[in-house]
Amino acid sequence: MKIHVVATDASAYNASVLLLFAPHIAWSEQLSLHPLNEVLQGALAEVFSSDFAGKTGETALLYTRGTLPTTRILLVGLGQRQGLTADALRRAAAVAVQKARTMSLTHVAALLPDVGLSVSDTAEAIVEGALLGLYRYQGLKSTPDTITAIEQFDVLTKEAEAASDGVRIGQAIADGTNLARELANTPPNICTPDYLASQAEKMAKANDLTVSILKRKQIEALKMGALLAVAQGSANPPRFIILEHRPEGTENQAPIVLVGKGVTFDTGGYSLKTGEGMLGMKMDMSGGAAVIGAMHVISRLEWPIAVVGLIPAADNMVDERAYQPTDVITASNGKTIEIISTDAEGRLLLADALVYAKRYTPVAVIDIATLTGAVLTALGNVAAGVFSTDAALTHDLQQAGEATYERVWELPMHPEFQKLIESDSADLKNSSTAKMAGASVGAIFLKNFIDYPAWAHIDMAGKMTSEGDLPYAPKGASGYGVRLLAEFVRRRIKSE
Repeated sequence: MKIHVVATDASAYNASVLLLFAPHIAWSEQLSLHPLNEVLQGALAEVFSSDFAGKTGETALLYTRGTLPTTRILLVGLGQRQGLTADALRRAAAVAVQKARTMSLTHVAALLPDVGLSVSDTAEAIVEGALLGLYRYQGLKSTPDTITAIEQFDVLTKEAEAASDGVRIGQAIADGTNLARELANTPPNICTPDYLASQAEKMAKANDLTVSILKRKQIEALKMGALLAVAQGSANPPRFIILEHRPEGTENQAPIVLVGKGVTFDTGGYSLKTGEGMLGMKMDMSGGAAVIGAMHVISRLEWPIAVVGLIPAADNMVDERAYQPTDVITASNGKTIEIISTDAEGRLLLADALVYAKRYTPVAVIDIATLTGAVLTALGNVAAGVFSTDAALTHDLQQAGEATYERVWELPMHPEFQKLIESDSADLKNSSTAKMAGASVGAIFLKNFIDYPAWAHIDMAGKMTSEGDLPYAPKGASGYGVRLLAEFVRRRIKSE
């Protein structure tokens, strides 16, 4: 879809449909729409008095009957004006373009509303919501679903320069999120560790990122015994993906390091999952996909900050070579780990990646992973759990989460949880036999592999998929984490 910013009066523009966004207030207060209402000979006021009030998700279609060059106007509700956020604009934009698509309209124009946000932020939210709302995974169907694509989306405003900046940002963020969705939705016989690495490499080359893909021998040389243990039961060899964004002037800057779990399929290993439990496990690499998507955003927008992305990738399979319960393995920092559950494999990949992150002398490290079912029990699909060693880092992630509606909620990492992973035969266990505090146990395990002050772990298991509960989040892989991490980085730039 081509996106343009057009500095014109909406009453003079011709498109298949003109989108007008309106908050839930009386018609007398919809001052920005009154001039257009005069051209329409009172038609907007009539709709407001009978069929439309501006409530969240509400729409009303009217035909211009020759009073405007465009044939149709679609009114879209934003909800309550007081405290109206960018997310209300995202939702409304997604509702609008989905409606246009069902009507087989190919050229959509949107008049930027005046809702108290900057022109740039308004344009960013509308474009982001539209592109996220139009995403559909087509998969490998021999006859793909017939969808009339929206070919052109025009943003109408008199402040074209500010709007163009917002459009550029919104498009990059949506593209990064949809990339993560596409990777997570891809079947596991295709999205192997090598495929994930190849897609990361493809993205990196398109965005001038430095990329390194470490293969088995290089991983062995780094003594990443935890990653290798998970991978040893699979015919698909592991990969360790390194993405570096170091624009001019940041070569010597301590970077932010983003780490994403890349388990491309999880059977549970010898601690075998149920058949039903395996059905979503092609998405167990959603944390890795989120880091790849976030690095796309950061590099595409050329943000002046050093950021490194690390994605350890493997699948967790069962054969005669697979690791097994009570095995003892050695991670790359020399710590030995007794395997209690082979289904607690994601933390093993992250352990070696977190050790590797130290070499960058990072200013902050954030890992993101579909780590535990326990976090889903605690928080449902409302928020991801965040565990951190740094209060300021936690605060910044919470603020970024509120801005993007990819919320995180702080959970405890008390020292007492360490006792639950004490082992008689190794330095620690990879899981606890006590059926309690699973999310905190996973986090405290990871804490054994950090050696830097500012670290946060995001357990996004409850946010891996969407059931279509948000207009801009179609059913399937959610792409959660891309917008959260990108917003976190953007705010770090603004604070410096």
